[in-house]
Order: sequence, then structure tokens, then C-alpha cells
Amino acid sequence: MSQTFRTAIVVGASSGIGLALAEQLAASGCRVAAVARRKDRLDELAARFPNLILPFAHDVTEFGEVPELFQQVTSQLGGCDLIIYASGVMPEVGKTEFNTEKDMAMINVNVLGAIAWLNQAAIRFQGSQSGTIIGIGSVAGDRGRPGQPVYNTSKAALSTYLEALRNRLSKLGVIVINVKPGPVDTEMTRHLNFKNAISASDAAKIILSKTSRSREYYLEPKHHLIFAIIRRLPSWIMQRLGI
Repeated sequence: MSQTFRTAIVVGASSGIGLALAEQLAASGCRVAAVARRKDRLDELAARFPNLILPFAHDVTEFGEVPELFQQVTSQLGGCDLIIYASGVMPEVGKTEFNTEKDMAMINVNVLGAIAWLNQAAIRFQGSQSGTIIGIGSVAGDRGRPGQPVYNTSKAALSTYLEALRNRLSKLGVIVINVKPGPVDTEMTRHLNFKNAISASDAAKIILSKTSRSREYYLEPKHHLIFAIIRRLPSWIMQRLGI
């Protein structure tokens, strides 16, 4: 871990990368507010890390609750050095399916929930001129590929939002990071049957080792080259290749 954190908020801490991040932060001695919808899972996590994990049951689509809850969380933590937004949904979408209900769920959780929480952190960190913000993005946000049009859109929007926060806050000493994982073995992605997916635990270790400066980065080094090429492909080539 490139920084030592005393207090952290992890939104989306009940499964996947968010759970692994909360576990590893708590194991390092950091007090962690674990925020997620599934209270039973949060209670199990808190029982494994007494006095280090503080569970807060919350649905990230309840945007109006966030300002008051953020103040409650930081008060009980005794501060906030780090916030990580790891909540995300990616429902199965058929190759010819256009489902607005699924699409709105992805926008609400992946984008608007992030804005609601990270805006509160930005206000706090802007005032203190310190703090670290991490958003869990995705390589899916780099291009508009046919398999998951709105999931791609949501991660592209998150990436742009985090870049704007970074450009606003970095000059004040606030670190803003956008992590872009590729295939990671989690509950959310298991239906995709990824080959050579890394574990959520390994993903969390990499993320927590790269917190020393504002940046956007791919979780796997090989993706820097692969997606540098993909980002530059003309759309007609993307269509012809079916990627």
C-alpha cells in the first residue's frame, strides 16, 4: 500500500472488489465505513473486523440520503482520508435486447450514485486540501462496443467525471484516481465466463498499491497497449471486427 490510511469509506463493500478493498484496508489497521445495500453481508464483515469495520446499509440509488449519511459516516469514523466508490451493476443484456429498465439501473448505480457520494467527498477534501478519491471504472468505458451499450456508457461517464474532479482538486493536494479493471472474477461478472480473470483480492492489492498520486490507469499492464490501440480504431473497423 503506497499510503497509510486511518479512515476510509468503501461504497459497494458487500461483494467483489469493494469487499476485498474493505477487508484489506481493515487488515492494515484502517477504520472502514462499509456501505452497501445488503445489511447481512455487512454485518458478517463487521463481525470479522470488530472496531475496524463500521457497517452502513444504504441503497446508492437513494441519492437524497447521501449528504446526511456522509456526515453521519465521517462523524462515526472520526474523519475520512479515503473514499472508494466500488458499487456497480451489469445485468445480462441479450445481443438484440434494448431494455430501458436495465439501462437506467446501470446509470443510477454506476454513475449517479458515484456522483452523489463523491461530490460529498469533494466538498470535504476541497476544504481540508487533502484526501484520496478512488473510482472503480472499467476498460468497457473506452469504446462503445455492441455487447453492453449502456454499461460502456456508464463507465465512460464515470471516467469523465473523475477526470474533471482530478483537474479541479489535484492542485489543492487531493488525489483522484480512476482504476480501469479488465476481467475480474466477481459475482457481477461470473455469467460472462471470463478466461484468465484476476481475483477481486488481487485487484484490491494492486489498487491499494497505487494511491500515491492522481492518475487514471489500467489494472493490468498489458491493457495499456491493447486499449491504446482499441481507442484509436475507426468505428468501421470496430464494426467489421465485431469488438
